[in-house]
Amino acid sequence: MNILFAASEAVPLAKSGGLADVVGALPKALRQNQADTRVILPKYEEIPWEYIVQFERIAEFNVSFSWRNQYCGLLRAEIDGIVYYLLDNEHYFKRRGLYGYGDDAERFVFFCFAVMEASRYMDFRPDVVHCHDWQTGLIPFLLRTRYAYDPAWAGVRSVFTIHNLKYQGLFGIDLLKDLLGAGDELFGPDGLEFHGAASCMKGGLVYADKLTTVSETYAKEIQGWEYGELLDELLRYRSADLSGIVNGIDEELFDPMNDSALHTPYRNSLSRKRKNKIDLQREMNLPQSEDVPLIGVVTRLVEQKGFDLIAAKLDLLMQEDVQLVVLGSGEYRYEQLMNEMVCRYPNKAAVWLGYNDRLARRIYAGSDMYLMPSRFEPCGLSQLIALRYRSVPIVRETGGLKDTVHSYNEYTGEGNGFSFTYYNAEDYWYTVKRALSFYRNEEAWKHIVANAAKEDYSWNRSAKAYKVLYEQLLADRKGKELWPVTS
Repeated sequence: MNILFAASEAVPLAKSGGLADVVGALPKALRQNQADTRVILPKYEEIPWEYIVQFERIAEFNVSFSWRNQYCGLLRAEIDGIVYYLLDNEHYFKRRGLYGYGDDAERFVFFCFAVMEASRYMDFRPDVVHCHDWQTGLIPFLLRTRYAYDPAWAGVRSVFTIHNLKYQGLFGIDLLKDLLGAGDELFGPDGLEFHGAASCMKGGLVYADKLTTVSETYAKEIQGWEYGELLDELLRYRSADLSGIVNGIDEELFDPMNDSALHTPYRNSLSRKRKNKIDLQREMNLPQSEDVPLIGVVTRLVEQKGFDLIAAKLDLLMQEDVQLVVLGSGEYRYEQLMNEMVCRYPNKAAVWLGYNDRLARRIYAGSDMYLMPSRFEPCGLSQLIALRYRSVPIVRETGGLKDTVHSYNEYTGEGNGFSFTYYNAEDYWYTVKRALSFYRNEEAWKHIVANAAKEDYSWNRSAKAYKVLYEQLLADRKGKELWPVTS
C-alpha cells in the first residue's frame, strides 16, 4: 500500500503549527503498519540547510496552469526513515515564512498542479493521495477533473483531512477561475463557490473520496452550525464519508526519559518530576517549592484558546496558593494582561512572550497542571504532550480535548484530568478550584497521574484507523471506475 501525503508543512522541514507535527509523525506510524508513506511539500527558503543538503534533484519540468507556465524542480531525500519530496520554484517559495502573502492563492494552486505533474517523475506510484488542509484542497478537485483520464493518476483515490475548518483558503471567484483555467460550471454551489467567494478547502470537501478530521468529537461538531463555519450542510451531506481520527504525538520526540531540555529524566515518578519543577521555578525567578501547585500554559494568547476565561478569573487565581507560568504570543491585549500580571504578582507568575521549544518542554515537565480551556479545539496536541509529561490537564470539553481528557471522578477513581462543558467563566473557575483541591490530596493526585500513565498517546492507534480507511478505499476501487466530474 503506497500513500502520498501532500501538505504545506511537515516537521522537521517546515513548521508554523500543529499541522506540521501531524504530517511529520503520522507517516512514521503508518510505515510501522506496512504502509509505504511519503510526503511532498514546497521547498521553502526557511527549510534548514542541514536538511536541504540531503536532497538530490531528480527531475525538472514545467507546470502549466491556466495561461501560466512555471518551472518546477523535484527533489528527494530520506530523513528519519521517511522519503520527502520537495517542489522547487523560487518565485513562489523562496520567501520568509510559509503563508500570509498576497499571492497565496497562486502559490498553492501552483503547488497542487505541481503535485499532480510530479507523479510522472517519482520513483513511487501512490494508491492514495492524502491531502491536508486548504493548501492542498484542490488536489482532489484536479484528480476528478483535469487529471481524471491521466494514466499517471489512474485508480488513485483521495483522502482530505480537515485540521481546522476555520481556515478555508477563500479567494475571489474570478481569481480562482483564472488560476485553474476552469469554467462557470465548476463554481456553482455544488462546486468551489462559497457565499460569493471560491473555497480551496471546499475542493477537498466536495471531491475527495473520504474526509477525515482530527477527533471524533470535532467531526460531530463541524456538522452543526456553531462549529461548521457555514460548511455544516455540506458536511452533513457527506457524513457517511466523514470520520474523526484523533491525533497522536511522536513519543520519541516527546519523552521525559530522554529529553535533553529537562533537569531530571523521569517517567511516572512524581518526586523526580518535581525536581524539574524546582529547576523551572529557579529559571523563571519564582519561589522554589514542591508544595505550591504550578500551572503551565503553552499556547497562542488568543480567545480561541480560552484567554477571555483566563482573564476573567486571573485575579482570583492569583489569590490562591498557586504559581502560573505562561509561554506564548498573540493578541496585544492578552500579552499586556500577562505582563501586568507579572508586575503585580512577581512571586506567583512568570511569562515568556514568544516561543521557545526548550522552555515549552520544561513547562510541560515542571508544571503540575496544564491549562487549556479552549473555546474550540479540533484536536489539540498540547494536552497530549502534557499528559505524556504527567502534567494534569484542565480543559473544556470540546473537539479533541473531550476525546482525550476525561474528568476525574472521585467515586470511581477514573479520569486523567479536569474538564467543564459550558464555555463560561464560572464553570471554568469551578473546575480550576476543583483541580487545586485534589492537588492537595496527595493520594488522589497520584491516582490521577497514574491514570494518565495508562493511556496510549502515540500515533499507533490512529495509524491503524487510517490504514483501515485506506484499505476500504482500495477495496472499493477494485472493479470500479472513478468517473470524472467533467469530460
